[in-house]
Amino acid sequence: MTQRGYGGPLRYVQGPGVIADLGRYVEPLSRSALIVIDGFFWDSLRSELEASLSKQGVSSRFVRFGGESTDKEVERCVGEGSAVMAGVVIGVGGGKALDTAKITAFKLGARIVTVPTIASTDSPTSSIGVIYSQDGVYDRVVRCGRNPDVVLVDSALIVKAPVRFLVAGMGDALSTWYEARSNLESRRRNYIGDGYAATIAGAEIARACHLVLMRDGRKAYEAAKGGRLTPAVENIIEANTLLSGLGFENCGVSAAHGVHDALTVLEPTHHFFHGEKVAFGVICLLVLENRAPEEIEEALDFCIDLGLPTTLADLHLHDVTPEDLLRVGEIAMQPSNVIHSVPVELSARLIADCIWTASALAESRKKKRG
Repeated sequence: MTQRGYGGPLRYVQGPGVIADLGRYVEPLSRSALIVIDGFFWDSLRSELEASLSKQGVSSRFVRFGGESTDKEVERCVGEGSAVMAGVVIGVGGGKALDTAKITAFKLGARIVTVPTIASTDSPTSSIGVIYSQDGVYDRVVRCGRNPDVVLVDSALIVKAPVRFLVAGMGDALSTWYEARSNLESRRRNYIGDGYAATIAGAEIARACHLVLMRDGRKAYEAAKGGRLTPAVENIIEANTLLSGLGFENCGVSAAHGVHDALTVLEPTHHFFHGEKVAFGVICLLVLENRAPEEIEEALDFCIDLGLPTTLADLHLHDVTPEDLLRVGEIAMQPSNVIHSVPVELSARLIADCIWTASALAESRKKKRG
């Protein structure tokens, strides 16, 4: 494959207080906006956002996000946007609210702005949205045709959130380089348009994401626990949001996300964040690809230090049976699952065995560390 492709958001702006600039970035896109906002921020942010938009002459219709990125929720938002002829859709909140906003914009033919209130996923920068069932079971990916026009990341707002969100984002970002490497080795197409070979830029961004996590992740964790906004926290917010987003979209994902998607059939996992389950998936990926023990230990130590799940018990799957794991493996083997990007010949039994082994290795590592 000789054709290579790269994509990303038109503008990425990060820093304390930048949410106040929303109107300035939206006004060139459209004078009519639909805002899909997480219910948690309905009272605390709505008036500020409305004032910023109004100051720039942008009319706004606010929709309270229903909590799950479902087909029904998207259609509801599309109806609200059509009613005001919205030329731009603004998503405010976590990953599922942003996914709903992106898919809504795609269906409306509108421009896209994302305003993440947590740094728990790399959804804000991507052209991809995920649809779930009402019960939170993964359904499918929707390619929205374009990346957001503006990604506005208010780090002062993000650091106010419980540190678990930032940590979950690091779990998601931890997969970026490992999964990029899977795709590079298996020569898979990335997620730009109909798929291209990764560019040097895309691969190096994915690699940089890993380097930033290893250098600043633990420092950022300690600072964010106390609500402190340090350079390390700013770097990790960027790694979780921009570097991870560009890395996965320009290189691709593989078994860390493939295991995550399949695990959603087991109900106890619904109580964990996306990035927490992906972190466990990273260990499974490294086992599946039979990576060096030192590399597996580095990932395990990082996750253990941050409190990310590394065992089945950590995911409340204490009583998981071999049949349960085989079921997960069978779902992972479905043709649409991204696990097929690994440079390994797969079977449901192999996936199930690697999940079990990853958990066992993590148990041994915890015991060795004391």
